[in-house]
Amino acid sequence: MNIKQLDNEYIAHTYGRFPVALVKGEGSLVWDDEGKEYIDLAAGIAVNTFGYSDKIWAEAVAKQAGVLQHTSNLYYSEPCALLAEQLCKRTGMKKVFFSNSGAEANECAVKVARKYAADKKGADYYTIVTLKNSFHGRTLTTLAATGQDVFHKDFTPLTPGFVSVTVGDLAEAEEVFKTAKCAGMLIEPIQGEGGVMPLPADYVKGLAELCEKYDVLLMCDEVQSGNGRSGKLYAYMNYGISPDVVSTAKGLAGGLPLGATLLSEKVENVLTPGSHGSTFGGNPVCAAAALSILNRLDDEFLNGVQRKSKLIFDALTGQPGIISVDGMGLMIGIKTEKDAGEVIAECMKNGVLPIKAKDKVRLLPALNIPDELLIKALDVIKEAVK
Repeated sequence: MNIKQLDNEYIAHTYGRFPVALVKGEGSLVWDDEGKEYIDLAAGIAVNTFGYSDKIWAEAVAKQAGVLQHTSNLYYSEPCALLAEQLCKRTGMKKVFFSNSGAEANECAVKVARKYAADKKGADYYTIVTLKNSFHGRTLTTLAATGQDVFHKDFTPLTPGFVSVTVGDLAEAEEVFKTAKCAGMLIEPIQGEGGVMPLPADYVKGLAELCEKYDVLLMCDEVQSGNGRSGKLYAYMNYGISPDVVSTAKGLAGGLPLGATLLSEKVENVLTPGSHGSTFGGNPVCAAAALSILNRLDDEFLNGVQRKSKLIFDALTGQPGIISVDGMGLMIGIKTEKDAGEVIAECMKNGVLPIKAKDKVRLLPALNIPDELLIKALDVIKEAVK
């Protein structure tokens, strides 16, 4: 059997896969099992920060794998400690908890908020406020946090204690803070699965003020928008706010599974021995991979991400067949007159791989995609949307 047949025979049918079996990649180019070349505009859903087979990343992974591939968190390990140091120094946060994924990073954030509130206000202060149209993960708790009913179907009852409010309506959020016993508010600065929609700046600042007023932890879900994707190291930095908790994953380790929950001074000591844990969290190989990524996400590089973003917006905005272009940095959603699925299929036929977010074509290219490949891919998109 070929790859597709084996997959259909033995892997649970949880994914609506595109009819492409990828076998190798280099930079922002990837090839399928028939030898066809594609320009990749998805980067493994914002995971392959520096594209495929990045030499610096691969060398860091191979070197660490040949020294110490896993220790568990019963012992200290250098890559884990160095990664935590860099994350804290570059964000102003004080502590980091490492896990395996974005959903787990968000679960940790929820636990931190609930323990903080329980310790300070009482055990009945556990409500977590989220936003409608949000997405926070696939576990039962992060599904409960997700403000889209379509993801809840078939999995109720979900974890209790979550309330979703309307984006842009500060009065609604304040009413919940007044009437519910709230522990935290979890927001995506850019709603990814909700259609690549950056939150309004005045709304985010207003939420931060409300959280401060009512002593509710402000938590930013940067699973997709973090690690340079927005043009800043973390997307909240575009808003001039200081969250109490930041969760991230995806692009952090450039292709290996690693989640991180960053804790501010207010909550740095909320988690105590035995209150939380992870077998694989902070794995030395994943941490070494992440260091190889973060070391290169300096201001000059991030300025390049912003420049590429402007290139995309300028090239696509107002083009025939395109209704709107939304997003930030290299996290972009394109609303098209044609069905997004049709546009994606046409792009794939012509050697370009975008993906979807709700009813939009979504672009999440490697942050170092060369201009010439990006321009070539955009030309394909412009033809596909007509």
